[in-house]
Amino acid sequence: MKTDSQLQQDVSAELKWEPSVHAARIGVEVKDGVVTLAGQVDSFLEKWNAERAAQRVAGVKAMTTELKVHLTGSGTRTDGEVAAAVEHVLAWTSSLSGGAIKVMVEGGWVTLSGAVDWQYQLLAITSSVRPLLGVTGVSDQISIKPSVSAGAVKAEIEAALKRTSIADGKKIMVAVHGSDVTLSGTVRSWGERDTATRSAWGTPGVSNVVDMMTLIH
Repeated sequence: MKTDSQLQQDVSAELKWEPSVHAARIGVEVKDGVVTLAGQVDSFLEKWNAERAAQRVAGVKAMTTELKVHLTGSGTRTDGEVAAAVEHVLAWTSSLSGGAIKVMVEGGWVTLSGAVDWQYQLLAITSSVRPLLGVTGVSDQISIKPSVSAGAVKAEIEAALKRTSIADGKKIMVAVHGSDVTLSGTVRSWGERDTATRSAWGTPGVSNVVDMMTLIH
């Protein structure tokens, strides 16, 4: 078990290793395994990458962020310009039907709403919007249309877990209520947790995944 001091050093080192992050401007505090990132970044994408880098570190139980996005120079855009850029990106997403996603921008913060058939479509949308100039944050209010029965969803997820590298998929319990999936049980790393949640999201008909898994070391 890492001490808070060791965890702080490891998170700081991971931030320095991540080339898309200006680590010198990000402070790291750790208390009881909970990591807090604070400071200023040049874009929402940099903020997102810093958070992902911290989560990669073994021993991180939870994370909070106080990172502020401060746009300067060529990175600044009006809300109208940001909205137009988002609409342009959505128009090039061939798997979406026209008008499927609604866009609202306020202070550079983009709110996306609407419905898609698959979680991969949702991920494609948010990953395309995240790096756009002028974006200070992204709120994902996109839903996924249910298409199969709860029993079929549960069977698909359990089969997917068996196919993954998780050593003991039986330690992960799957509960399905409508199109909502709850995962509970224990995992040994953030990688196993990510594999389990991706297996759930990759199942047709899933519109929400609740992660109640416990990370053990």
